[in-house]
Amino acid sequence: MAPHFVFPRTLEDLEQEGLEDDNSLRVQNPIDVASFVSSKLEEFVKGVSFDLSDREILCIEEQDVFDRVYSLVRAFPILSPSSKLSLLETLRSNLAVLLPNVDSLSRASNDHVPIASHRNAFKIYSFFLLSILLALHSNTSKYFDKLSELTLSCCRNAFSMFEDALLLKDSDVKEALCRIIGACSTRYHYTAQSCASIVHLVHKYDFVVTHLADAVAGAEKKYGDGSLAVSLVREIGRTNPKDYLKDTAGAENVGRFLVELADRMPKLISTNIGILVPHFGGESYKIRNALVAVLAKLIAKAFKDVDVGEASSKSIRLRTKQAMLDILLERCRDVSAYTRSRVLQVWAELCEEHSISIGLWNEVAEVAAGRLEDKSAMVRKSALNLLIMMLQHNPFGPQLRVASFEATLDQYKMKLKELEPSEGAEPSSDADIFNGDGEVVDSNCETVVKGQQQDSLTDSCLSQSEDAIALQNSSVPDVGNLEQTRALIASLEAGLRFSKCIGATMPTLVQLMASSSATDVENTILLLMRCKQFQIDSSEECLRKMLPLIFSQDKAIYEAVESAFHTIYIRKSPIETANNLLSLATDSNIGDLAALECIVGALVSKGDISSSTISALWDFFCFNIGGTTAEQSRSALSVLCMVAQTSPGVLGSHLQDIIDIGFGRWSKVDPLLARTACLAIQRLSEEDKKKLLASSNVRIFGILESLITGFWLPANIWFAAADKAIAAIYTIHPTPETIAVDMIKKSLSSVCNDGGVNEQSDVGTVSGSVPLTVEVAKLSRCLFIVSHIAMNQLVYIESCARKIQKQKLAKEKKDSENQNLDCNDTVSAAKQKDNDINTELGFTASEDAALDALFEKAEKEIISGGSNEKNLIGVCATFLSKLCRNFGLMQKYPELQASAMLALCRLMIIDADFCDANLQILFTVVESAHSETVRSNCTIALGDLAVRFPNLLEPWTENMYSRLKDPCISVRKNAVLVLSHLILNDMMKVKGYINEMAVRLEDEDERISNLAKLFFIELSKKGNNPIYNLLPDILSKLSQQNLSKDSFCNIMQFLITSIKKDRQMEALVEKLCHRFSGVTDVRQWEYISYCLSQLSFTEKGMKKLIELFKSYEHVLSEDSVMDHFRNILNKGKKFAKVELKACIEEFEDKLNKFHTDRKEQEVTARNAQIHQRKIDSMEGFTVNSEDYLESNSASDETEGEVIDGRAEEATLPSNGKSESKHVPEDHSGASSELTESDQGDIEIQSSQVKTRG
Repeated sequence: MAPHFVFPRTLEDLEQEGLEDDNSLRVQNPIDVASFVSSKLEEFVKGVSFDLSDREILCIEEQDVFDRVYSLVRAFPILSPSSKLSLLETLRSNLAVLLPNVDSLSRASNDHVPIASHRNAFKIYSFFLLSILLALHSNTSKYFDKLSELTLSCCRNAFSMFEDALLLKDSDVKEALCRIIGACSTRYHYTAQSCASIVHLVHKYDFVVTHLADAVAGAEKKYGDGSLAVSLVREIGRTNPKDYLKDTAGAENVGRFLVELADRMPKLISTNIGILVPHFGGESYKIRNALVAVLAKLIAKAFKDVDVGEASSKSIRLRTKQAMLDILLERCRDVSAYTRSRVLQVWAELCEEHSISIGLWNEVAEVAAGRLEDKSAMVRKSALNLLIMMLQHNPFGPQLRVASFEATLDQYKMKLKELEPSEGAEPSSDADIFNGDGEVVDSNCETVVKGQQQDSLTDSCLSQSEDAIALQNSSVPDVGNLEQTRALIASLEAGLRFSKCIGATMPTLVQLMASSSATDVENTILLLMRCKQFQIDSSEECLRKMLPLIFSQDKAIYEAVESAFHTIYIRKSPIETANNLLSLATDSNIGDLAALECIVGALVSKGDISSSTISALWDFFCFNIGGTTAEQSRSALSVLCMVAQTSPGVLGSHLQDIIDIGFGRWSKVDPLLARTACLAIQRLSEEDKKKLLASSNVRIFGILESLITGFWLPANIWFAAADKAIAAIYTIHPTPETIAVDMIKKSLSSVCNDGGVNEQSDVGTVSGSVPLTVEVAKLSRCLFIVSHIAMNQLVYIESCARKIQKQKLAKEKKDSENQNLDCNDTVSAAKQKDNDINTELGFTASEDAALDALFEKAEKEIISGGSNEKNLIGVCATFLSKLCRNFGLMQKYPELQASAMLALCRLMIIDADFCDANLQILFTVVESAHSETVRSNCTIALGDLAVRFPNLLEPWTENMYSRLKDPCISVRKNAVLVLSHLILNDMMKVKGYINEMAVRLEDEDERISNLAKLFFIELSKKGNNPIYNLLPDILSKLSQQNLSKDSFCNIMQFLITSIKKDRQMEALVEKLCHRFSGVTDVRQWEYISYCLSQLSFTEKGMKKLIELFKSYEHVLSEDSVMDHFRNILNKGKKFAKVELKACIEEFEDKLNKFHTDRKEQEVTARNAQIHQRKIDSMEGFTVNSEDYLESNSASDETEGEVIDGRAEEATLPSNGKSESKHVPEDHSGASSELTESDQGDIEIQSSQVKTRG
């Protein structure tokens, strides 16, 4: 392989000998061709040209050929023109052939030897041709001009090659191009040209950003010259911020380029960042986002050695860093949501890199906590992620409980008092504790703070008060001298503040879990998990409110809840997992228990809850684990019942334990245990039910019957337990109606026979002939038993019907399969023929009809038999109906009214005739009952009745909507829920009372308001958006109600935003404009124009508004109406094209002129009316004065004129000011006019006037 060729500074340098280790190609035997005669010289040139043309193009690397060519090039000026042309053409043609070979080899070949040889030859040919070119110009200045042109040409070609994305993928090519740009920009002083080219490329191509940043950084690193980077920053800084607003793609590329520069040259950029700061005031959020990221890179990388250097330099760098941090904090309130989100992301990156000092930690945390309520979902997401990152990297330790911090802080404050001198002690300032960067001076403080916390991140079993006591009883370690103790106290106070800041976000996090944005919910759950890990106060309670989200239809939310539950509560230890589950079940409400059951079922089906965990739950239930309480036993059985929903056989192994413990002595300790045991019996598998009936038939039903009819359970527990017990009997008993009759009779007997009670009431007997004194509590229980048995009987009949239908379908399917197998059998053919005949005659349909009639008769007989005679429950129903009509007795005993009305509603659900007969009493009670509980229960029952008997409830629709105006919050809430369920499930038509639901959007209770909003959101998703058709009617009725203007505007704004289709918006423009014609009330004009201003106008809608000018021209005299129309026109100008914009401006001028003319006409008419009233008043005044003088002439002795008392009020007082007095309507206008008129117009006024009376 030939030696490599290195470009010399001059041609003659090739004759100089290189260093010993220099293996470059040099001239060994130069030939003095100047001594040759012309003929010999021409022969010599021809020989060289022949060798170059005849041999390979790489022959130039051979020493002999290289020396001869060099000799000719050196003597080129003395060659004859023909020899010059021959040599030049040979070198040029060889270079032309060589170039394609170099390009093809660099793309295809993996062998670097031929590539290197071709490149070497390329450099030799290029150098010789360049030397010939320069030799043609003897002037030195021209030499340098040509060299400059060549350098500039190389630089331009390098930049042009940057436009090829495929070329830049080759790392060698990219590196070479970067070196060319770096050398030309710094070494050869082409900084300005390079800067302009780089800015142009960055604006035009997004793929060159990182490559050009590498080139700029490489130039600074190799040559130690950052002038190119500084020039670029200055060029970008000088650009008008408005230019970036127009070129969004270019702004994004420039922003990325600045970030890349800051990442590669942080110190250099930090000294020039002031040039870019004014762009924070620009309108392009992409540039602001980039500058925020640049500041983050500089803070993280440019100030690592801030403590190195002189004091003045150190102070300047600290102030620079603090200024950058202040800008980042300020940008958290940027007008653009994109920038606010990016700033929060930047803070999270700084937190992860431990670039946030303790002194600034809480400020950032408070800003992030405030951004949780931002209106933008992306900002809330970034704020949640920032808080997660801050918890993960917090410098205060693995436990952040307030009680722990307060206890430790108190002890160190006491220690500080001991260390402080008793006299002459001065309080320590912040400067003694924090340095200029806001960091704690003592480097050991953070370690000491963490030392006060526990070493693990697992949940603590101690409560906050127990932690505080434990810390108070323990001694704190000595941290050193006075200053170190003060620094530690400052750090503890910062940690306490951070803990309180995170704890204060819990209510907001609970609200975010109800957000419609899935990202809000997912990130909130992640933050709550992190809060629980660090034991933030109230995080456990907030996490429990996550459970109902398992019912979300959004798969992402469902999976997030399930994953979080598995992470938090499912442990490797079965006992620990079981303990977590039963702890959840202990304090949960009904909704949380339903959610927990869904989650447990999902985990069981996936195998995440193992058999060992189930065994641990049985150990807790059976008290096999020491220290188990009755409450824990009940919770364990409750969790096992949840498991049984997915795996029914899990309860069969401990049937005897369920009976012995669930109904034994432990049920006296925790009465709810009996209810849970009844639930467990309900959820037994079919095999386990048979096993139970075979082994403990008499005992189990005796226990259940004693629970229902006995009084050994507390009153507040009995109703829930009796509910489950009756359901358990109907689940496992083969003929439950037989035992139900006995229970009703025993209950009635206990009511009628027992006396001597504390609270009694006088009610009639069944026959109504003899008054009877009964105990209210027993009567309430009896009514509950009767109604609940009746309801379960209905469910039992329906289950039997389904079972028969299922058996019938199975039999038909089996017969069909048999017929297919025996299709050729004559018997089967005969059967098929009989079946076909039966089908044609309608016998099959008659069988179904007979079954339906049978079931209907069975349901009818629950309350009344087939004839006029009543059965047992029917007799009780008659008594109950009469009891509920006794309003005096019901108001005297509210608890009895609650039980009686609940029982009445249950019986009404069962029988249509009974329902129809008692609807009047039900609506009377729901409107007039004093008890909120009664009204609330009846409201819920109305929903069930509307589902069961919609035709019966249809005439009472208005009364159902009137529950939305109930003064009680719970009644209104239940009314919203009931009506939402009925309407959204198409069980009730949206009638003309929907405006009452709209009013609930502004309900004083936030939960009711949110439920109403959810209703309208879901309603807007149905079909063609019913809100569009309902909106005009809602507008009309709301404008007639006594609503505040703000409430009306908020309601209509919410409803209008639910209409998304342009076609519907355009139709609403026409409807609302036509509504102006039939309205004369100014208030309604304002409301209609406000609704118009809230519509999302399109070009077609704007044209329609202009066309319908005649329909609303009469309302434009009102200023408020005109303001709304101006808002509409301003919105139209934003999206309108040139032609439409001109029309809008012309229409605006027309509106303004019409408004002015109308105002002038109104003022003129008003003045004319006032003037007319003045004249009428003056005429009446003169006539009355004459009458008065005639009637009082005999008795009046005064010298002045007498003024009528009615006109006296119209005169001006002596001080020239009007007095505010009530005047009759006929003279009100005259009074006003006279007050404003000159005193000279009143001829009858005199200072000597005296009046009487």
